[in-house]
Amino acid sequence: MPRWKTFLSQYLRWSNPVTQALVLSAVTFCVVLPLCCHRLLYSYYFIRSVYLDSMSEEVLRESLDRGQDALRFWRSASAVSAWPPGFADADALRPELLVTVVTSRRDQGRDFHYLLQVMRRLSGALGGCGERRCAEVLVCDVESGPLENQDARLLEDRVRVVRRSPEEQRRNRDAVNTFEREKRDYVFCLRKGWELARPRNVVVLEDDALPKEDFFQVVRDLLSRRFSLDTLYVKLYHPERLQRYWNPEPYRILEWVGLGLVGATALLLAFSRWNPRGFSCAPSAGHLLFFTVYFMAVSELLGRHYFLEARRVSPQLYAVSPATECCTPAMLFPGNSSLRVAEYLDGSFCAKGNAKDTVLYRLARATPGEKSHSVEPNLISHIGAYSSVRPNPARPKLL
Repeated sequence: MPRWKTFLSQYLRWSNPVTQALVLSAVTFCVVLPLCCHRLLYSYYFIRSVYLDSMSEEVLRESLDRGQDALRFWRSASAVSAWPPGFADADALRPELLVTVVTSRRDQGRDFHYLLQVMRRLSGALGGCGERRCAEVLVCDVESGPLENQDARLLEDRVRVVRRSPEEQRRNRDAVNTFEREKRDYVFCLRKGWELARPRNVVVLEDDALPKEDFFQVVRDLLSRRFSLDTLYVKLYHPERLQRYWNPEPYRILEWVGLGLVGATALLLAFSRWNPRGFSCAPSAGHLLFFTVYFMAVSELLGRHYFLEARRVSPQLYAVSPATECCTPAMLFPGNSSLRVAEYLDGSFCAKGNAKDTVLYRLARATPGEKSHSVEPNLISHIGAYSSVRPNPARPKLL
């Protein structure tokens, strides 16, 4: 028999564990996962050239429909009864939680009415809190241009809306760059919320941060955990495209390896009781190593985002980890930390490459005694396809 045939018969026969591993990997990564994941937006198998445009258009249509529904809702008489009693009570001091929604006028995307979408979702969530209110809500309108924010004006009869004085608006309009203006707006809203309500805890939402249905239940659970007693802030959102395991943040690597080990151990224990004919899966260090890497690869290629979504079963399952750098659409400031954040931001100058999220992240890491955290999965959906402060593409894309 020729030598190559001897090699094939010896090493590539089905009973050889290496052959079984190769076949399993080929079927999983070249057939099963591509078929199952080619339309999953945050999977490596997502076929961007085929599906991205249509999915982006669908999400824009859904957001536009929500915005138009919210506009009709707030213009209707039924909106008056949508707010829980005392929702707009300006004399309500020391609430357990104050939600401050920072908003400004949008030149593009006006028909989406992001602020009205967010406020309608908040009103529904607050209405489900029972007799004891979950929070007080404040709208902080930071528009400093000559045209007013019509959506904020529409809400004035239902909720407290605060603005700068005309002189303050003029000074802020003259700030040197967009990033510094955005930071000053944020500081103004933090301080105004504290001045008006003296809240025990503060959540700041940007006007395109649409809360999830369980928003208040999860925030209440987070505030009951010990870590919140000595944290500067808790990020409630991180872009889904940046939530992968293959990431410089060390805790995700540990989570990734742990998931692989759990999956491999469970599979080998199952095979020890029931072994399909012809498979060589007796528990061993080699098999444990292979299946650990196998499950790690499956979870990364499929998409960590989809594993995180399983945690929504209960508020207690939401994970808290060290803070990530990017983005501040939704932030929780336990205790009086919102005042410290305002002081920190006031002492920093923001510019391109040093926006307020970067400043906060670096300050929390560099200041002794300060800690910052992120919660996963996200507590809000970032619906702002059109920015109020940065240039926008003609038709925004999801990625």
